[in-house]
Amino acid sequence: MKIAIFEAEDWEEQACASLEGRHAVRCTRAALSGATVGDFADAEVVSPFITSRLDADVIDQLPALRLIATRSAGYDHIDLSACRRRGIAISNVPDYGDATVAEHAFALLLALARNIVDSVEQTRRGGFSMARVRGFELRDKVLAVIGTGRIGRRAIEIGNGFGMRVLAYDRQEDAEAAARLNFEYGGLHAVLARADVVTLHVPSSPSTIGLIGEPEFGAMKDGVILINTARGNVVDTEALVRALAMGKVRAAGLDVLPHEPLIREEAEIFRRQTPLAASDLQGLVANHVLLRFPNVLVTPHNAYNTDAALRRIIATTLANIEAFAEGRPANIVTAG
Repeated sequence: MKIAIFEAEDWEEQACASLEGRHAVRCTRAALSGATVGDFADAEVVSPFITSRLDADVIDQLPALRLIATRSAGYDHIDLSACRRRGIAISNVPDYGDATVAEHAFALLLALARNIVDSVEQTRRGGFSMARVRGFELRDKVLAVIGTGRIGRRAIEIGNGFGMRVLAYDRQEDAEAAARLNFEYGGLHAVLARADVVTLHVPSSPSTIGLIGEPEFGAMKDGVILINTARGNVVDTEALVRALAMGKVRAAGLDVLPHEPLIREEAEIFRRQTPLAASDLQGLVANHVLLRFPNVLVTPHNAYNTDAALRRIIATTLANIEAFAEGRPANIVTAG
Protein backbone atom coordinates (compact mmCIF):
# COMPACT_ATOMS: atom_id res chain seq x y z
CA MET A 1 0.00 0.00 0.00
CA LYS A 2 0.99 3.62 -0.51
CA ILE A 3 1.22 5.23 2.92
CA ALA A 4 1.69 8.90 3.82
CA ILE A 5 2.71 9.83 7.38
CA PHE A 6 2.07 13.47 8.28
CA GLU A 7 3.52 15.64 11.08
CA ALA A 8 6.32 13.09 11.41
CA GLU A 9 9.37 13.87 13.51
CA ASP A 10 12.72 12.29 12.62
CA TRP A 11 12.40 9.50 15.18
CA GLU A 12 8.90 8.68 13.92
CA GLU A 13 10.22 8.49 10.37
CA GLN A 14 12.82 6.00 11.55
CA ALA A 15 10.11 3.93 13.24
CA CYS A 16 8.01 3.96 10.08
CA ALA A 17 10.92 2.43 8.16
CA SER A 18 9.67 -0.92 9.51
CA LEU A 19 6.83 -0.68 6.96
CA GLU A 20 9.17 -0.36 3.98
CA GLY A 21 9.60 -3.36 1.76
CA ARG A 22 5.96 -4.33 2.17
CA HIS A 23 4.62 -0.81 1.57
CA ALA A 24 5.65 2.45 -0.09
CA VAL A 25 6.02 4.95 2.74
CA ARG A 26 6.40 8.72 2.56
CA CYS A 27 6.90 10.86 5.66
CA THR A 28 6.57 14.62 5.95
CA ARG A 29 6.72 17.13 8.77
CA ALA A 30 3.81 19.00 7.21
CA ALA A 31 0.25 18.59 8.44
CA LEU A 32 -2.33 17.21 6.05
CA SER A 33 -4.49 20.07 4.80
CA GLY A 34 -5.87 21.56 1.62
CA ALA A 35 -2.46 23.13 1.00
CA THR A 36 -0.53 19.83 1.20
CA VAL A 37 -2.94 17.13 0.08
CA GLY A 38 -2.12 17.52 -3.62
CA ASP A 39 1.33 15.99 -3.16
CA PHE A 40 -0.18 12.77 -1.76
CA ALA A 41 -3.16 12.18 -4.05
CA ASP A 42 -2.22 8.52 -4.60
CA ALA A 43 -2.11 7.62 -0.89
CA GLU A 44 -4.13 4.59 0.18
CA VAL A 45 -3.36 5.17 3.85
CA VAL A 46 -2.74 8.49 5.58
CA SER A 47 -1.57 8.84 9.18
CA PRO A 48 -2.24 12.33 10.56
CA PHE A 49 -1.61 13.79 13.96
CA ILE A 50 -3.77 16.34 15.78
CA THR A 51 -2.84 19.43 13.71
CA SER A 52 -3.99 17.91 10.41
CA ARG A 53 -7.52 18.76 9.29
CA LEU A 54 -9.22 16.07 7.23
CA ASP A 55 -12.37 17.82 6.11
CA ALA A 56 -14.53 16.65 3.18
CA ASP A 57 -12.57 18.74 0.69
CA VAL A 58 -9.24 17.18 1.71
CA ILE A 59 -10.69 13.65 1.75
CA ASP A 60 -12.21 14.13 -1.71
CA GLN A 61 -8.72 14.90 -3.05
CA LEU A 62 -7.52 11.44 -1.96
CA PRO A 63 -9.33 9.14 -4.42
CA ALA A 64 -7.36 6.01 -3.47
CA LEU A 65 -7.74 6.48 0.29
CA ARG A 66 -8.80 3.38 2.23
CA LEU A 67 -7.61 4.03 5.79
CA ILE A 68 -6.98 7.03 8.01
CA ALA A 69 -4.70 5.85 10.83
CA THR A 70 -4.80 8.81 13.18
CA ARG A 71 -2.07 8.97 15.80
CA SER A 72 -4.45 10.06 18.52
CA ALA A 73 -7.32 8.79 20.62
CA GLY A 74 -9.67 11.55 19.45
CA TYR A 75 -10.77 11.94 15.86
CA ASP A 76 -12.66 15.22 15.80
CA HIS A 77 -10.15 16.50 13.21
CA ILE A 78 -11.62 14.02 10.70
CA ASP A 79 -14.89 14.45 8.79
CA LEU A 80 -16.64 11.22 9.77
CA SER A 81 -19.53 11.70 7.36
CA ALA A 82 -17.19 12.07 4.39
CA CYS A 83 -15.38 8.87 5.43
CA ARG A 84 -18.63 6.97 5.81
CA ARG A 85 -19.77 8.15 2.38
CA ARG A 86 -16.54 6.91 0.79
CA GLY A 87 -16.24 3.72 2.84
CA ILE A 88 -12.93 4.87 4.35
CA ALA A 89 -11.93 3.17 7.59
CA ILE A 90 -10.54 5.14 10.54
CA SER A 91 -8.27 3.65 13.18
CA ASN A 92 -7.10 5.40 16.32
CA VAL A 93 -4.89 4.85 19.35
CA PRO A 94 -7.38 4.42 22.19
CA ASP A 95 -4.98 3.58 25.00
CA TYR A 96 -1.66 5.38 25.13
CA GLY A 97 -1.85 8.24 27.59
CA ASP A 98 -4.10 7.63 30.55
CA ALA A 99 -1.31 8.29 33.05
CA THR A 100 0.30 10.93 30.82
CA VAL A 101 -2.80 13.09 30.45
CA ALA A 102 -4.03 12.63 34.01
CA GLU A 103 -0.61 13.59 35.37
CA HIS A 104 -0.64 16.74 33.22
CA ALA A 105 -4.06 17.64 34.63
CA PHE A 106 -2.59 17.47 38.12
CA ALA A 107 0.49 19.38 37.02
CA LEU A 108 -1.82 22.23 36.01
CA LEU A 109 -3.79 21.89 39.24
CA LEU A 110 -0.68 21.95 41.45
CA ALA A 111 0.76 24.90 39.54
CA LEU A 112 -2.46 26.82 40.22
CA ALA A 113 -2.85 25.64 43.82
CA ARG A 114 0.69 26.66 44.75
CA ASN A 115 1.09 29.66 42.41
CA ILE A 116 4.14 28.01 40.85
CA VAL A 117 4.38 30.24 37.77
CA ASP A 118 4.15 33.49 39.75
CA SER A 119 6.59 32.17 42.36
CA VAL A 120 9.21 31.25 39.78
CA GLU A 121 8.83 34.52 37.88
CA GLN A 122 9.15 36.48 41.14
CA THR A 123 12.34 34.76 42.28
CA ARG A 124 13.88 35.14 38.83
CA ARG A 125 13.40 38.89 39.29
CA GLY A 126 15.12 38.65 42.67
CA GLY A 127 11.95 38.83 44.75
CA PHE A 128 11.40 36.46 47.65
CA SER A 129 8.20 37.82 49.18
CA MET A 130 5.63 35.13 49.94
CA ALA A 131 2.71 37.52 50.43
CA ARG A 132 1.17 37.14 46.96
CA VAL A 133 1.93 33.48 46.31
CA ARG A 134 0.17 31.75 49.18
CA GLY A 135 -1.44 28.54 48.01
CA PHE A 136 -3.84 25.91 49.28
CA GLU A 137 -3.71 22.17 49.99
CA LEU A 138 -5.42 19.52 47.89
CA ARG A 139 -6.01 17.23 50.86
CA ASP A 140 -9.72 17.01 51.79
CA LYS A 141 -10.76 19.10 48.79
CA VAL A 142 -13.59 17.70 46.66
CA LEU A 143 -12.48 16.63 43.19
CA ALA A 144 -15.13 16.24 40.49
CA VAL A 145 -13.95 14.00 37.63
CA ILE A 146 -16.16 14.44 34.56
CA GLY A 147 -15.72 11.30 32.46
CA THR A 148 -14.52 8.04 33.98
CA GLY A 149 -12.80 6.36 31.08
CA ARG A 150 -9.14 5.37 31.25
CA ILE A 151 -7.84 8.89 31.80
CA GLY A 152 -10.61 9.82 34.23
CA ARG A 153 -9.94 6.73 36.33
CA ARG A 154 -6.25 7.51 36.49
CA ALA A 155 -7.15 11.04 37.62
CA ILE A 156 -9.33 9.50 40.33
CA GLU A 157 -6.40 7.38 41.53
CA ILE A 158 -4.15 10.44 41.69
CA GLY A 159 -6.83 12.43 43.51
CA ASN A 160 -7.13 9.64 46.06
CA GLY A 161 -3.36 9.74 46.49
CA PHE A 162 -3.57 13.41 47.43
CA GLY A 163 -6.24 12.68 50.00
CA MET A 164 -9.00 14.35 48.00
CA ARG A 165 -12.65 13.29 48.18
CA VAL A 166 -13.61 12.19 44.68
CA LEU A 167 -16.96 12.52 42.93
CA ALA A 168 -17.58 11.64 39.31
CA TYR A 169 -20.06 12.04 36.50
CA ASP A 170 -20.36 9.77 33.50
CA ARG A 171 -23.30 8.93 31.26
CA GLN A 172 -22.41 5.25 31.75
CA GLU A 173 -21.72 4.63 35.42
CA ASP A 174 -19.49 1.74 36.51
CA ALA A 175 -20.41 0.61 40.03
CA GLU A 176 -17.49 -1.84 40.20
CA ALA A 177 -14.98 0.91 39.38
CA ALA A 178 -16.59 3.26 41.91
CA ALA A 179 -16.23 0.67 44.67
CA ARG A 180 -12.70 -0.30 43.69
CA LEU A 181 -11.39 3.26 43.29
CA ASN A 182 -13.37 4.77 46.17
CA PHE A 183 -15.40 7.45 44.42
CA GLU A 184 -19.08 8.40 44.22
CA TYR A 185 -21.14 8.95 41.07
CA GLY A 186 -23.75 11.67 40.80
CA GLY A 187 -25.63 13.81 38.32
CA LEU A 188 -23.60 16.46 36.52
CA HIS A 189 -24.97 19.49 38.33
CA ALA A 190 -25.03 17.72 41.69
CA VAL A 191 -21.37 16.77 41.33
CA LEU A 192 -20.37 20.25 40.16
CA ALA A 193 -22.17 21.87 43.10
CA ARG A 194 -19.97 20.03 45.62
CA ALA A 195 -16.64 20.36 43.82
CA ASP A 196 -13.64 22.45 44.77
CA VAL A 197 -11.85 21.25 41.63
CA VAL A 198 -13.41 20.09 38.36
CA THR A 199 -11.31 18.11 35.88
CA LEU A 200 -12.66 17.15 32.44
CA HIS A 201 -11.92 13.82 30.77
CA VAL A 202 -14.64 13.32 28.16
CA PRO A 203 -14.19 12.94 24.38
CA SER A 204 -15.49 15.46 21.89
CA SER A 205 -18.87 14.31 20.60
CA PRO A 206 -22.25 15.90 19.85
CA SER A 207 -23.30 15.15 23.43
CA THR A 208 -20.24 16.77 25.03
CA ILE A 209 -19.84 19.94 22.95
CA GLY A 210 -20.55 22.80 25.36
CA LEU A 211 -21.03 20.34 28.22
CA ILE A 212 -19.70 22.95 30.65
CA GLY A 213 -21.57 26.17 29.94
CA GLU A 214 -23.51 28.90 31.68
CA PRO A 215 -25.86 26.58 33.64
CA GLU A 216 -22.97 24.37 34.76
CA PHE A 217 -20.86 27.30 35.93
CA GLY A 218 -23.96 28.54 37.75
CA ALA A 219 -24.17 25.22 39.59
CA MET A 220 -20.56 25.42 40.81
CA LYS A 221 -19.29 26.86 44.08
CA ASP A 222 -17.71 30.28 44.04
CA GLY A 223 -13.95 29.90 43.77
CA VAL A 224 -13.88 26.56 41.96
CA ILE A 225 -10.87 25.53 39.87
CA LEU A 226 -11.44 24.12 36.37
CA ILE A 227 -8.95 21.83 34.62
CA ASN A 228 -9.49 20.83 30.97
CA THR A 229 -7.15 18.36 29.27
CA ALA A 230 -9.98 16.84 27.18
CA ARG A 231 -11.14 18.89 24.19
CA GLY A 232 -11.56 22.64 23.88
CA ASN A 233 -15.15 22.51 22.67
CA VAL A 234 -16.31 20.69 25.82
CA VAL A 235 -16.27 24.10 27.56
CA ASP A 236 -18.23 27.16 26.44
CA THR A 237 -15.30 29.56 26.30
CA GLU A 238 -17.36 32.73 26.57
CA ALA A 239 -19.15 31.35 29.63
CA LEU A 240 -15.76 30.51 31.16
CA VAL A 241 -14.51 34.05 30.56
CA ARG A 242 -17.57 35.42 32.34
CA ALA A 243 -17.18 32.95 35.22
CA LEU A 244 -13.53 33.99 35.66
CA ALA A 245 -14.37 37.69 35.49
CA MET A 246 -17.07 37.27 38.16
CA GLY A 247 -14.88 35.17 40.46
CA LYS A 248 -17.09 32.11 40.13
CA VAL A 249 -14.03 30.29 38.79
CA ARG A 250 -10.95 31.02 40.88
CA ALA A 251 -8.52 29.71 38.27
CA ALA A 252 -8.37 27.49 35.21
CA GLY A 253 -5.75 25.15 33.80
CA LEU A 254 -6.34 24.48 30.10
CA ASP A 255 -4.40 22.25 27.75
CA VAL A 256 -7.02 22.61 25.01
CA LEU A 257 -8.96 25.47 23.44
CA PRO A 258 -11.57 25.65 20.70
CA HIS A 259 -10.27 26.82 17.30
CA GLU A 260 -6.75 25.58 18.10
CA PRO A 261 -5.61 25.40 14.43
CA LEU A 262 -6.60 29.04 13.89
CA ILE A 263 -4.94 30.14 17.13
CA ARG A 264 -1.72 28.33 16.16
CA GLU A 265 -1.64 29.91 12.72
CA GLU A 266 -3.87 32.95 12.56
CA ALA A 267 -2.94 33.62 8.94
CA GLU A 268 -5.12 30.60 8.20
CA ILE A 269 -8.12 32.88 8.75
CA PHE A 270 -7.21 34.79 5.61
CA ARG A 271 -6.51 31.68 3.53
CA ARG A 272 -9.98 30.25 4.07
CA GLN A 273 -12.25 30.13 1.03
CA THR A 274 -15.25 31.01 3.17
CA PRO A 275 -15.20 33.70 5.87
CA LEU A 276 -15.39 32.74 9.51
CA ALA A 277 -18.84 32.78 11.06
CA ALA A 278 -19.50 35.47 13.66
CA SER A 279 -19.64 32.79 16.37
CA ASP A 280 -16.16 31.58 15.38
CA LEU A 281 -14.78 35.11 15.54
CA GLN A 282 -16.36 35.56 18.98
CA GLY A 283 -14.78 32.29 20.08
CA LEU A 284 -11.35 33.41 18.89
CA VAL A 285 -11.66 36.67 20.80
CA ALA A 286 -12.72 34.76 23.93
CA ASN A 287 -9.68 32.48 23.58
CA HIS A 288 -7.36 35.48 23.40
CA VAL A 289 -8.98 36.95 26.51
CA LEU A 290 -8.38 33.64 28.33
CA LEU A 291 -4.70 33.69 27.37
CA ARG A 292 -4.33 37.01 29.18
CA PHE A 293 -6.06 36.14 32.45
CA PRO A 294 -3.38 35.99 35.20
CA ASN A 295 -5.24 33.14 36.91
CA VAL A 296 -5.40 30.97 33.78
CA LEU A 297 -2.61 28.63 32.71
CA VAL A 298 -2.73 27.45 29.09
CA THR A 299 -0.45 24.75 27.72
CA PRO A 300 -0.26 23.96 23.98
CA HIS A 301 -2.28 20.70 23.78
CA ASN A 302 0.73 19.14 25.44
CA ALA A 303 -0.81 16.71 27.94
CA TYR A 304 -0.03 13.64 25.81
CA ASN A 305 3.56 14.74 25.16
CA THR A 306 5.91 12.32 26.91
CA ASP A 307 8.49 10.02 25.37
CA ALA A 308 6.68 6.91 26.59
CA ALA A 309 3.27 7.99 25.30
CA LEU A 310 4.58 9.03 21.90
CA ARG A 311 6.34 5.70 21.44
CA ARG A 312 3.12 3.88 22.35
CA ILE A 313 1.26 6.01 19.80
CA ILE A 314 3.57 5.21 16.89
CA ALA A 315 3.79 1.52 17.80
CA THR A 316 0.01 1.17 17.89
CA THR A 317 -0.41 3.16 14.68
CA LEU A 318 2.03 0.97 12.77
CA ALA A 319 0.27 -2.13 14.13
CA ASN A 320 -3.09 -0.66 13.01
CA ILE A 321 -1.75 -0.14 9.48
CA GLU A 322 -0.30 -3.64 9.24
CA ALA A 323 -3.50 -5.18 10.61
CA PHE A 324 -5.57 -3.33 8.01
CA ALA A 325 -3.23 -4.43 5.21
CA GLU A 326 -3.60 -8.04 6.36
CA GLY A 327 -7.39 -7.85 6.36
CA ARG A 328 -7.86 -7.85 10.13
CA PRO A 329 -8.54 -4.18 10.97
CA ALA A 330 -7.81 -3.11 14.54
CA ASN A 331 -8.93 -0.13 16.63
CA ILE A 332 -11.50 0.90 14.05
CA VAL A 333 -13.76 3.76 15.08
CA THR A 334 -17.32 4.32 13.91
CA ALA A 335 -17.48 6.80 11.03
CA GLY A 336 -20.58 8.85 11.68
